[in-house]
Order: sequence, then structure tokens, then C-alpha cells
Amino acid sequence: MTLSAADIASISGGTVVGDPSIHVSGVAIPATAGPADLVFVDDGRLLAQALVSRASIVIAGRFAENSPFHGALVLCDQPRLAFARAARQLTAPVPASPGIADTAVLDPSVQCGRDVVIGDRAVLDNGVVLGDRVHVGPGSHIGAGVRIGDDSVLRSNVVVYPGARIGSRVVVHAGTVLGSDGFGYVRDNSTGRYETFPQVGRLVIEDDVELGALCTVDRGAIGDTVIGRGSKLDNQVHVAHNVKIGRDVVIAAQTGVAGSSVIEDGAIVAGQVGIADHVVIGAGAILGAQCGVPTGKVIRGPGIVFWGTPARPIRQVLKEMAALARLAKK
Repeated sequence: MTLSAADIASISGGTVVGDPSIHVSGVAIPATAGPADLVFVDDGRLLAQALVSRASIVIAGRFAENSPFHGALVLCDQPRLAFARAARQLTAPVPASPGIADTAVLDPSVQCGRDVVIGDRAVLDNGVVLGDRVHVGPGSHIGAGVRIGDDSVLRSNVVVYPGARIGSRVVVHAGTVLGSDGFGYVRDNSTGRYETFPQVGRLVIEDDVELGALCTVDRGAIGDTVIGRGSKLDNQVHVAHNVKIGRDVVIAAQTGVAGSSVIEDGAIVAGQVGIADHVVIGAGAILGAQCGVPTGKVIRGPGIVFWGTPARPIRQVLKEMAALARLAKK
């Protein structure tokens, strides 16, 4: 696929300086760009490098308005976002031809929408319902009664336990397990033994969610585990039973969220964060890498970065560290 400078301006709400008919077919960084490539720059200090590159189109902020360039400049307010949107079109893989592989195993009760793709050795149990253009990758197993919305993609070896609900345009990467039993046990104080607490709830994943490779998301114990619309989970994230994740939440790799915690809309969770049970992370709060949130704690503050264990505002942490350094010198 190719895009013209005019096309990119339309995508980004930007304006073209130069020839709007110039086309590109790929993306690159300035140092390696060729004549058919698109690059972007969102920092004026890096503009010179982009302008001397071989790229034919550069997406830049308004700071580049009067800059000379041999190709076309697309000026917009959010260059990184504009580049992401254009790159998604330029690098989109060729869609697989609709059809069901000969080696796939489907229960007779499975319902498939239009233009569904089901890969080799995939297994779909009774009562599964797939929307239009759903893609189930090779080796995946979809349990009984699962419903998957239009245009969702499950990559290779994804496992979805019975009863889960997956919305439209959801992407699930390889090896992820959805809807498994939560880690719920009750101790018999007379014997010291543990007995399983019922794990009979559902997993509900709303529209436009993306889950990285090797994630594990538990079903609810009795109610639902919910991942809200537009949220994005990196690789190797664990979400326990009855967790509620709001809309447009971002969680980086190797984070664990214990049972019955709530992460509200727009929160950002960095890598290797540990969130204990019954925690509330308020809307828009930011948890820095490797911080820990103890049981029952409520963290609120849109745009505030929390860090350390127990997690607290980073300004407070830095003051404490400075005080400790002064004491050590004494």
C-alpha cells in the first residue's frame, strides 16, 4: 500500500508543505530511511536529522513550519500519533483468505460469521459464536459457550476457557490464556489444608482491547473479571479473578494484579508492578516501574507518578531518598 502526503494530512488533521502528491510505501527512522519511506519527528531538537534524511515525507510538529525540505512535510499537532496511524495502514499484513483449515476441529453447534479464518489444529467447542471476520490462529482452543465479536484476532496457541465474552476488534497475541480459574482457596483451620473456593464467574473483554503474548487473565470467582474498552496489556501480564480494569488503561510487561482490585479509566501501570488484592488505582494515576501497592490501598491523583514500595508520590520518595543520603554522610 502507498499513501500520499495529502492522505497523511487527512489522517492527521495536518497540513502539507511541499508536493501533496508525493507517495511513500514504508516507514523508517531518519538514519535508515530511503526515498520510499515516511519518518516523523516530535522534538524540534531532532528536526535537522529528519530533514537531511532520504525520506520523501516527514511528519513533524508545527515547529517545522518554515524548514526547507526536499520532499513533503506534513505538519500537525501530534506527530507521533499521526505516524502511528499512517504506519498502521502502510504496514498492515495481507489478510488471510477466509476459510476453515482441514485440520481444525469444530463442534457442529459452532456459529461462524462471514469471512471467518480458522487456522490449523484449532479446536472450537460446543456453543462457540464467532462474529464476522474473526481470525482464530493455529493451535488455539476456544472453550464452550465463548462469544467473540467482529474483527477480533486470536494469534497462535491462544486458550479461551468456557463462557468468556470477547468484544469486537480485540487482538490476543500468542500463548495467552483467558478465563482460567483464579487462585482462590479457603483454609480449614482445623486441619491446615486448603480447599478450592468456587471459580465459576466469567471473563468479559470489551471492544478494542489488545493483550500481549503469554498473558494470563482469570475468570471471576463468582462475578466477572472485566477488561474495559481500549485497554492495552503488554506481554506476560497477569490479571487475577474479579479484577476490574477500566477504559484506556495501559499495563506494561510482567505486572501482576491480584484479586478484586480495580484500575480505573486512563491509568498507566509500568513494568514489573505488583498490585495486591482489593486495591483501587484511581483514574489517570501513573504507577512507576517495579513499585508495589499493598492490600486495600487506594491511590488517587490523575497525572501523578507513584513509585516505590509501598507506592507513594515520586516527589515524596525522592525527598526521602535525599534525606537518607544526608544521614548516611553524617
